[in-house]
Amino acid sequence: MIRFDLKRILKIFVPAGLGILSGVGGYTFFYANGTSYFLDDPRACNNCHVMRDQYDGWNRSSHHGAATCNDCHTPHDLVGKYATKAINGWNHSAAFTTGRFDEPIRIHDFNAKIARDNCVRCHGEMVSRMRTYAHPEAVDCVHCHGNVGHNDRY
Repeated sequence: MIRFDLKRILKIFVPAGLGILSGVGGYTFFYANGTSYFLDDPRACNNCHVMRDQYDGWNRSSHHGAATCNDCHTPHDLVGKYATKAINGWNHSAAFTTGRFDEPIRIHDFNAKIARDNCVRCHGEMVSRMRTYAHPEAVDCVHCHGNVGHNDRY
């Protein structure tokens, strides 16, 4: 009679599963040039084929010489920046792996708020009067300036 020893089975299969998961994860990280996402180089955003239009649009935009992707799309404190990069990295990886994303891609509320806050951070003096007369949350810069960062929004 065959007797199953659960502890022995777990001692074999858990490390094997973790090894396979680590190997696949490491290969994916290497293949996707994962270390580039820790930097501020806009070419990292171009690693994904779905971001090529945004990258090309940024190259033609008025902000090309003044701002990188992270200047607009991540908070400017160290923890907020890398927490946002981690959240977006996970979400983007899941979306692109499963094919569940809008084409053309669209910014979601979480990231739109960060971009809006960064518009005001850089252009605060210019928009201060407008923010005085309107409710601060009602000011959505890209409503009127939709092409400013990527020069290709419709």
